[in-house]
Amino acid sequence: MIVHNVIGGTLIVLGALLAAVAVAAPQGSAIVIQDETSLRAAPRDSAQQQAVLWQGEVVEVRGERMDHLQIYDYRRERGGFVRASQVRRITLTAPEAPELLSLVRFVHDTPGAEALGIGMVAAYVQAAPPEMLDSPAGADALDALGTFAERLALRASAGIKLSKPAEAALSAHLDVAARYGVNFATYERGGRMQMCYDGEAFRRVLAMPSTSEQRARAALALTRLDCVDPDQLPLARRRLDEWRAEVLDAVDASALPGYLKNRLLMRRAAVWSGLAFAQARNGETADAAAARALAELAGVNKNDLTDDDVHKYADAAMRASASRWAAQTAAAAPSFRNVAVTTAAGEAGETCLSLVAAKSDAKTPQAALAKRCTYGIVWANSATMNREGTALAIAVQQTATWRELWIFKKSGAGWTVSVLPPATFSPDVGYAEFAGWVPGGKQILIAREAKGDGKYRKSFEVAQLDTLAVEHQARDASLINAFQRWQDPSWNRQTLSLR
Repeated sequence: MIVHNVIGGTLIVLGALLAAVAVAAPQGSAIVIQDETSLRAAPRDSAQQQAVLWQGEVVEVRGERMDHLQIYDYRRERGGFVRASQVRRITLTAPEAPELLSLVRFVHDTPGAEALGIGMVAAYVQAAPPEMLDSPAGADALDALGTFAERLALRASAGIKLSKPAEAALSAHLDVAARYGVNFATYERGGRMQMCYDGEAFRRVLAMPSTSEQRARAALALTRLDCVDPDQLPLARRRLDEWRAEVLDAVDASALPGYLKNRLLMRRAAVWSGLAFAQARNGETADAAAARALAELAGVNKNDLTDDDVHKYADAAMRASASRWAAQTAAAAPSFRNVAVTTAAGEAGETCLSLVAAKSDAKTPQAALAKRCTYGIVWANSATMNREGTALAIAVQQTATWRELWIFKKSGAGWTVSVLPPATFSPDVGYAEFAGWVPGGKQILIAREAKGDGKYRKSFEVAQLDTLAVEHQARDASLINAFQRWQDPSWNRQTLSLR
């Protein structure tokens, strides 16, 4: 049989593998439908086992004996017998294509049947004529292929300790997928391996006549946040984010059911917040990108959030919050009565933040009262000072997803600067932000939210200014009296922590 070259890439491998068997199989081929199918030397259960076959594998049929099929496995270069009930015979002809697609749809949402589904898609690709592959039916098959591959990658990345039989099955299913040309990438995250499907089938779904839901699923799969290479250089990451933004924008959100629309909007918010950070780090105006992230997040209907999406909403909100200061048009630090905030270039890639005494003569060099340098972005427009003039808070964003709160404090020995991170665990996603000053110059209100090391934490805190020790904290700001009385009105209008 001829492989349909019009579909290229993985799908050529899908069809070619089946075609190689079909050419040599006058009695047809068969797909193994049951894990741990025994290939035996004779058509009896008591016969010697030659090999173990797994769901999704394709074999050549050479004959029938009682309730067994005589087959040949080209991969293992072995022949033998298998129970007829453990395989499905296929002819790989055009009239069989609709039936094969029905089988693909049947196993589409069956956990654990990913390798079988991939094998069925391969059979459909080989059997279907080109015009069928370029139709909505072809888009259904590719949508299913991408779903099977992504689900298989998620199984491999779950981090759950499996039994030996389960480990053997997973390894075999990955091997079956690889033989069909389904490619995966592997990254190390948090001390464990993250496996990700390369997404070729989903890319083709976006280029074909497909439904809005199929396009949304494809876009979400291609823009997964946990499938970005953590070692990617900044310029490459920015180009990737620009491409991901284009992919997400190509989906019509208005045509989607509520839960799927929410997922699309949350992903857009996460991607645009990353773009805002990249633009700001490059010295460009980033207010449009940051505003877009906030607008997409604001469009999420929380009533349509599924149980699985609640944590994704929190993640998107933290990412958008990390870059939210980029949406403010004023880039300069506000002026204060006795001090001023200045920034200057330090070593290569560094920005040094200084607190200096305010003077009327701009030509006179100003000695820094306190100074600290960072490789992150100093959001000078976030600077705020308490009315006693003894403390100043400012936002500093270290990565696209991690924003710290720097606090300058005045004491008898002069000014010092302390860094308050979103959390004490390894940086992943989070922010710490100023929420208000408590009169008297001894306390500050802080909002923090972070995710990392498998943990999620959100808190509203009343902290001592001198030590930053937390006096009161709660997950809900309304439970702390100081937040009800002294929270900053500007923070209340702009923060995402009160969502």
